[in-house]
Amino acid sequence: MGLAVLWIIIYNFILFPFFFVLIIFLSFFSKKIREGVYGRLNSKKIINEFISKSKNKDIYWFHAASLGEYEQIKPVLSALKEVEPDSLFVLSFFSPSGFNFVEDEDVDCKIYLPFDFRWTVKNYLKRLKPRKLILAGYDVWPNLIWAAKELNIHTVLFAARFSNRSAKSYPIIKMFYRNIYNSFSAIYTISDADNRQLKFIIGEKYLPILRTLGNPRYDQVKLKSDKFTNERTRSVLQRPKRLILGSMHHEDERRLASSIFNLISDSTDVSLIWAPHTPSNKNISRIETLLIRNDIPYQKLGEKNIEELKTKVVIVDSVGRLSQLYWHGQIAYIGGGFSSGVHNVMEPAIARLPVFFGPKYDNFHEAEELINKEGGFSIDSGEELHIQVASLFDNKDKFLNSSYSATNVIHDNLGSSTRIVRSLVHD
Repeated sequence: MGLAVLWIIIYNFILFPFFFVLIIFLSFFSKKIREGVYGRLNSKKIINEFISKSKNKDIYWFHAASLGEYEQIKPVLSALKEVEPDSLFVLSFFSPSGFNFVEDEDVDCKIYLPFDFRWTVKNYLKRLKPRKLILAGYDVWPNLIWAAKELNIHTVLFAARFSNRSAKSYPIIKMFYRNIYNSFSAIYTISDADNRQLKFIIGEKYLPILRTLGNPRYDQVKLKSDKFTNERTRSVLQRPKRLILGSMHHEDERRLASSIFNLISDSTDVSLIWAPHTPSNKNISRIETLLIRNDIPYQKLGEKNIEELKTKVVIVDSVGRLSQLYWHGQIAYIGGGFSSGVHNVMEPAIARLPVFFGPKYDNFHEAEELINKEGGFSIDSGEELHIQVASLFDNKDKFLNSSYSATNVIHDNLGSSTRIVRSLVHD
């Protein structure tokens, strides 16, 4: 028995069944997971209706894990649509946080990615017959990739990151991923370091086309920022002296809240925008309780204009406002760095904000770039955040240098989506 066959057996009879049972179990306790399970049951109906109207046109199937990966896909999908205007575009998500909040006129069919059972993904591929299957980032499902290879479907992974600290470098695990990544037709990494690490994983006799083409998320962030014409003409020094907490996790709150409250209490002119990663009623209520307990005045943003609110703290209680709100502050802290990994640091950077985040940023090229250019800072404690933010607020030259460096990181990395589309067409 070959090693590749052994891995397929282990994945299909041990690893994925365990994952599936875990998901079903957790769905009884999590509305979000339950929504994803039910959504997958409806996706087959959506596919059937889509195919009946597709008129045998070429289909490109893009997949994103969630909303963050969609931000990488969007500029590539839109640019490819311009090159292939007669083709149809399918977009799948793993998570409800992507599926529920993305409405894209360039997408002809939106579905949940089916559970990675061999017979299920193979059935979807046979029904859709995509000209190319295109994945962004890290959400790679083995049976989907193996089935696509078996059906001779061109499969591409772009904006790929590979850390030398990842478990994928461990000998046994490396052999598993070697089999998966060698089943791709092409892999486009973000940086040369990612490319070298990928070659270490897949071996010298690798099969896919390998290119270093950057991260198209920079292009998407720049495109979105161009809509904020009025905000962009205003100097960062003319904005309120405001710290913006973006995509905050409970773990960020637990570690940092007391120091942040001390910061805004020490200075009469420093205020706060607080945006939880998931603005559920439960999370909003928890933040309100924290503020009331510390006798800090606040208002919820709702549908109001941020400039209408003259309070110490504004709580963002809806989705879709944060990218514009960054243009109404001077410094940002981005959550996730004390738990699952830092969230989107590009949106505050393009808005000229020095960006702070927790220590878990290893798999985020843009966070590493910000640190290298001194436009971003990793902190390990609330006290460290307090000291460094206060230092920037008090030192105009230091603040402006960091602000300029943060924005420069975005501009230095533009153009990836054009390179990726060119390669998608020719590879």
